[in-house]
Amino acid sequence: MARVFNFGAGPAVLPEEALLEAQRELFDYKGCGMSIMEMSHRGKEYAAVHEEAVANLRRLMSLPDDYDVLFLQGGASAQFAMVPLNLLPPNGVADYVNSGAWASKAIREARVRGRVNVIADTAKDLPTRLPRPEELAFTDGAAYVHITSNETIAGTQWKSFPRPAAPLVADMSSDFLSRPFDPRAFGLIYAGAQKNLGPAGCAVVVVRKDLLDRCPADVPIFFRYKTHAEENSLYNTPPTFTIYMILLTTRWLLAQGGVNGIAERNRAKAARLYAALDGSGGFYRGTAAPEFRSDMNVTWRLPSEALEEKFLKEASARGLKGLKGHRSVGGIRASIYNAFPPAGVDALCEFMDEFRRANG
Repeated sequence: MARVFNFGAGPAVLPEEALLEAQRELFDYKGCGMSIMEMSHRGKEYAAVHEEAVANLRRLMSLPDDYDVLFLQGGASAQFAMVPLNLLPPNGVADYVNSGAWASKAIREARVRGRVNVIADTAKDLPTRLPRPEELAFTDGAAYVHITSNETIAGTQWKSFPRPAAPLVADMSSDFLSRPFDPRAFGLIYAGAQKNLGPAGCAVVVVRKDLLDRCPADVPIFFRYKTHAEENSLYNTPPTFTIYMILLTTRWLLAQGGVNGIAERNRAKAARLYAALDGSGGFYRGTAAPEFRSDMNVTWRLPSEALEEKFLKEASARGLKGLKGHRSVGGIRASIYNAFPPAGVDALCEFMDEFRRANG
């Protein structure tokens, strides 16, 4: 069976090299007579996987020693709750930027725990956009400031990050390790694995160690970051196979030249696709304001919904899969994460040109 070009937003495309290595090792991991999925998370074979995955993430991020790397279950959605549970004191307030669907979910979860101040709200703006620096009304004494670095549905991405006095917290689920940034600007970063890191089943949390002691005493032990930091993410059985795939994916990223190397490739892929949109004479209409366009999720509309359905059907027949926009907004969405091959973008652009000439 031939591989298709998978533009799905998540679970998403993984490096072919990582998949093939996992295939080779699936039945008998390095001659130990069992699969990586069957072995104890306390055993030496899995311990080596776990430690290298952490080390690779630290290397890719140039992470200082005063940060911990955690592997936690529940995906990014669980972190919507764990962040305020750990960082928002009973009488405190947290600042949130509402930039779209995922930021809205994080806000809703935080309000279950305590006071939230939405310091900027661009969730319903069209074309979709993010707030500009002058629009951010930070709260004096806020416990933390939360942003969503890339809105998967809206197709928007922060190009530079705010610098508040309070610890900056970021949901980086859909652009983690896709471009260089200074991790010291953040108190906490979290990312679901299923877009740029591996299969679903895990969230990576990078947290500054001094924040671990902020957790209120009424938070259950399992939901404290400190619990997992003290046990190297082995307090309970971790999602071992997902972490193994994170190891293989981070090895692949390092072989691509690390974050700097993959960022160059990501920018080129996105530029190619946005040029196809902008050069279509208005037949394809990008939905995000140009200055906030995401390099990970490219979103656009056609002149009619009927044409969009035709576009999706014909694209699928060409092996261009996963292009349907999110059900809440419709349209077309191409997710071109780290592992998405440039050849797939070329194939999509060629199809787009043919479809425009046939239907424009």
